Amino acid sequence: MRAFATALALVTLTATAAVAQTPRLSNGRLENHTVSAGLAKDLPALAARLTEPTWIGYAVPIIAGEHQMCDYWNDGVRNTVSNAPVHLETPDFFFVLYRIEGGQVARIRSYSADCPLDAGGKAVHWFTNVTAADSLAYLKTFVAPASAGTRMVDSAVTAMAMHEGQPALDTLISLARNHASTKVRGSALFWLAQRAGQKAVGTITSAIDNDPDTEVKKKAVFALSQLPQAEGVPLLIEQARSNKNPVVRKQAMFWLGQSKDPRALKFFQEILQ
Repeated sequence: MRAFATALALVTLTATAAVAQTPRLSNGRLENHTVSAGLAKDLPALAARLTEPTWIGYAVPIIAGEHQMCDYWNDGVRNTVSNAPVHLETPDFFFVLYRIEGGQVARIRSYSADCPLDAGGKAVHWFTNVTAADSLAYLKTFVAPASAGTRMVDSAVTAMAMHEGQPALDTLISLARNHASTKVRGSALFWLAQRAGQKAVGTITSAIDNDPDTEVKKKAVFALSQLPQAEGVPLLIEQARSNKNPVVRKQAMFWLGQSKDPRALKFFQEILQ
């Protein structure tokens, strides 16, 4: 009897957690699905059965910190969200949603758990048992060389960057170092700066030194400016002082000027005297 009660409690907890990790949806309904063969197979199979444009989504663990992903620009249109709840404890998950049109993924969006979503009178299809590893693997397909020129690249990299854990960080580092697309390398560098850490710093400075594309170098300098000032400002000063590329030096000095850091002021005084 005690074993039965324990099993029942576990089932109840699992069901409660699944419900808790679903969006606050209005003007529509959620239709739940279970992943059986992995997202790369199950999501396209579900998409192929849908007869009208709609969304497919799931929840996955999010990196630590405050992340409000409700009010921002999508394809030139600003989405302004109001009456979001105030969380006493920061949610440890976020939502990844895929817009399905003609049986294919047309857009990717990431939303924090506090975002109230309007379904537009349609069903939103929801996978309830997606792992972070499965989500990362599927998102990687949208930054493959054949897809690297599409508008979904930034959205896919953003979604990967918000995933908790070392595999997501390793994925960003790999994209920043090795991807053939300038766009993908630059996007990965930006998000590496947001996650910071010594492994991220090494990848960013390596891109400044070794990436053959000047635009990627500029994005890498910008990424340094996004690090915590204790880490970023000395690195920017180093680049401004000694990098052989004049574009890199100019970018480093620009972002030092934006930092309003006393160390930046001291550096400018030194070079002007």
